[in-house]
Amino acid sequence: MSKLLNDAVGELAKLPSVGKRTALRLALHLLGEEPEEVAALAEALVRFRKEVRYCSRCNNISDDEVCPICQDPRRDRSTVCVVEQVGDVLSIEKTQQYNGLYHVLGGIISPMQGIGPSDLKIDLLVDNIARGEIKEVILAIGATVEGETTLFYIMRRLAQFPDLRITKIARGIGVGDEIEYANELTIAHALHNRIDVSRD
Repeated sequence: MSKLLNDAVGELAKLPSVGKRTALRLALHLLGEEPEEVAALAEALVRFRKEVRYCSRCNNISDDEVCPICQDPRRDRSTVCVVEQVGDVLSIEKTQQYNGLYHVLGGIISPMQGIGPSDLKIDLLVDNIARGEIKEVILAIGATVEGETTLFYIMRRLAQFPDLRITKIARGIGVGDEIEYANELTIAHALHNRIDVSRD
């Protein structure tokens, strides 16, 4: 195999859910495209990685300091949905069943991967709640061991707000599943059937 092709396949195979075969197909597809098309793709990816920003309020990705969701005056500012990653925001938004704000943690607590509470945007969440506008926090975190550990830690941090309603999404999402990969109906069902964990 050509070293150039081998290098391209190696880089593409680093993407999630892309094996060597898929990477080879993608590389060969790009080889058949016009150079300008491939250059436009490469430029878009480089610009995205270099210029994308994180919302100062919720940690969602944004082109500006504050993301469009946080800027939208029609959103319910008394409710915030806490998720692991940006992909979870996109999945929940697709359901059109939720009209509050979000808070993106940027991951979950995972000692095996060296990710502790200080590596996540939990302090920003606590600061936002301390301002007093938020009345309910929905914990929409995957039902994994690490997800449950993260839920437990967040609930302990939020215990300082006795009037805050804390709910977690119902388990319409299976244990071990990630929100990003659940279908819209499952996510909508889980949101509507969330349970109150404030007094657990």
